[in-house]
Amino acid sequence: MRMLARLLLLSLLFGLCTSARAPAAEEKVKIDDKTKKAMEQALEWLKETQNKDGSWGNNSAITSFVLLAYMSQGHLPGQGKYGPEVAKGVRNLVAGARESDGYLVGNTGGNMYAHGMATLALSQVWGMTGDEEVKKVLKKAVDLICKTQNHEGGWRYEPQPTGADVSVTIMQVMALRGAKDSGLHVPDDKMKNAIKYIDNCRDPRTGGYRYQVGGGPAGYARTAAGVCVLQLCGEYDKKDIASAVKYLDNTGEDRQHWWYGAYYAAHAYHQVGGKEWEAFYDKMKTKLLGSQQSNGSWKDPKEGHVGPAYQTAIAILILSVPSHYLPIYQR
Repeated sequence: MRMLARLLLLSLLFGLCTSARAPAAEEKVKIDDKTKKAMEQALEWLKETQNKDGSWGNNSAITSFVLLAYMSQGHLPGQGKYGPEVAKGVRNLVAGARESDGYLVGNTGGNMYAHGMATLALSQVWGMTGDEEVKKVLKKAVDLICKTQNHEGGWRYEPQPTGADVSVTIMQVMALRGAKDSGLHVPDDKMKNAIKYIDNCRDPRTGGYRYQVGGGPAGYARTAAGVCVLQLCGEYDKKDIASAVKYLDNTGEDRQHWWYGAYYAAHAYHQVGGKEWEAFYDKMKTKLLGSQQSNGSWKDPKEGHVGPAYQTAIAILILSVPSHYLPIYQR
């Protein structure tokens, strides 16, 4: 009962935090029975394909996406139908933390993108369970992110304050936002400088976001990620949001990085809300339910290098946005 009370209190606190960051909006998008059944089949497939060490796929980022997918449906470590699988996956992330600096890549490999993703997942675990072992690992992971921010305000693939790109930077910002919302201290200047870097990646001509400052054209996936992060960080008055959303509408889906782009676009449009969100969710639901494999997974051969565990987790995360289980994505 005490754990249930804690979860209810945390949900209330997170609701207050997120409603303070964004205008209140009625959630008109609902998850229908057909979608619930599809997600349950997908969760069952992920259960059957979990590695013996508790991981999924071949790096900590994929494991983290799968854990977020389970948590997005209310399954926590030791709680819910898939509580045992979630607990095992969390232990895998915790056990893989590098003792010297908290780098979360484990024995499966990875980089700062994977570290940021794992930090985000653990921030949600800590925020919803209060697990002190998770908190210790999470704090070191957050400290590493703060120490490796470069002079531009961004991050690159290595845990060093050297280069930066918008994709890796956005993942660190998501992790820091999740950690801050869960109750950990995150220096304000780290977030401000990161937002400044993301702003500097914006292409004023199109409203989209480039991969690096002054480098190359804007792209759908990174623009979706940029909108998502700016919204989650409270940048609701920025005129750049409207032009970026217009860019997304005009550009269409990213065929090269479809899953990555769709994941961020789902949360970006959800934060924007209204008819744009309703239309986006309806389109995604139609596409995903129509492409699910008979075994419950999603397997897109165009992005075979990331594997079906990643794609299946992303599909669940997109379809479960209206459920509001994960604090980081609440309005």
